[in-house]
Amino acid sequence: MYSSFREFYPYYLSEHANRTCRRLHFVGSTLVLITFAGAIATRHWAWLWLLPVLGYGFAWIGHFFFEKNRPATFTHPFYSFAGDWVMFVQILGGKIKF
Repeated sequence: MYSSFREFYPYYLSEHANRTCRRLHFVGSTLVLITFAGAIATRHWAWLWLLPVLGYGFAWIGHFFFEKNRPATFTHPFYSFAGDWVMFVQILGGKIKF
């Protein structure tokens, strides 16, 4: 359906119009980074299993309960993963409203 991430990203953003959904994505991504850094710093490798739970858990709650749509992860997993991080950086930089 999409031949590039550049084509996909506007669709991805349209699926994240709800501010609470975006906030939940941001919180989940932040927790992923903190948990990943903590696992490396402490060498508690078992913490790494939490990464998909934190990242996808917060995002999917946002989609199912606030955005009321189906996460793009199910149809475009790689573009969706990239979109999560691009949106994270854009929220962090103030380009997208938190």
